[in-house]
Amino acid sequence: MTRIVAFGEVMARLKPAGQGRLRQTLPGTLEVTFGGAEANVAVSLAMLGADAAMVTALPRNPLGDACVDSLRGLGVDTRKVLRTDYGRLGLYFVEAGANQRPSVVVYDREHSSVSLTPAEAYAWDKSLAGADWLHLTGITPSLSRSAAEATIAAAAAARAAGATVSCDLNFRKKLWQWEKGTPPRKLAEATMRQVLAHTDLLVANEEDCADVLGIHASHTEVESGKLDWQAYPEVAREVSRQFPQLRHVAITLRQSISATHNNWAAMLYSTGDDKAYFSPLAGGELAPYEIRDIVDRVGAGDAFGAGLIFALTTPELAAPQTALDFATAASCLAHSILGDFNYTSRAEIEALMRGSASGRVVR
Repeated sequence: MTRIVAFGEVMARLKPAGQGRLRQTLPGTLEVTFGGAEANVAVSLAMLGADAAMVTALPRNPLGDACVDSLRGLGVDTRKVLRTDYGRLGLYFVEAGANQRPSVVVYDREHSSVSLTPAEAYAWDKSLAGADWLHLTGITPSLSRSAAEATIAAAAAARAAGATVSCDLNFRKKLWQWEKGTPPRKLAEATMRQVLAHTDLLVANEEDCADVLGIHASHTEVESGKLDWQAYPEVAREVSRQFPQLRHVAITLRQSISATHNNWAAMLYSTGDDKAYFSPLAGGELAPYEIRDIVDRVGAGDAFGAGLIFALTTPELAAPQTALDFATAASCLAHSILGDFNYTSRAEIEALMRGSASGRVVR
């Protein structure tokens, strides 16, 4: 079985019940769960049956204990989690949007354990021992210079050891503030190009390549929900031209009609045969999933990344079209689940791939 290691920050997520707003709810009660892009991938993989492990830094206190317990309880190997006597557990607050009001995320992540831990503290030769795959994102390196250096070091160590490296660009414009005088997008590009030099599979959403790498899809206006699906193979070709060691470029394609109504699809570009695959298809044409009542869209991209990694490392799912179909269906279902983690089984994903999309009660 392929051993997959994810590296990044795990946080506590605090959210008002339902579609409540923070000012409306506080003082009062917030729902507290755990999440974080890389941890979301590790949890999804573990729940699909993969051998998944998490490398992170957490404070040595009851909050860190609870976080480790949560990951371990969901099947993630936490033996390489670094416990520190400095820093704190990062937090993020989320308001769920509805109709024309978008969801809002408020970060409280400064001085977290991950942001303060130097790259060498992770002892990458030991943390990655036995790993066949390493998953990273562009979120953890946005936190601090130390976190960026650790991410680059992890990617380099994994590649030197012969492991496959995947990276989700995951640009967050509210972050990337650690180098004064450098605009967030410029800092993100300078940092992520170093990570991508070691990457085999790049995952991005419909605007990440433009935001981080300056590679734009023609005839696309993300803010207005206008996407030209056929422009993305050329985006992927340009990305692979700049990073020729890439084997795959995957791009999720979200058309936002409102906060609770999205159309969802994806593309996988294979550099080996210069071919782009799209999903989902109907009659050979792209037919996006119409998600009209989103429960929670946070973590849907991570569910896609996890689904794609799982499929590509599972022989019967590894063909490019099948792998993409699996990943797109996994992420579609993630929109129906509250919280960062995708509590979806392989059987449920494969049922949706076969066209079981009516939501009928399973008895």
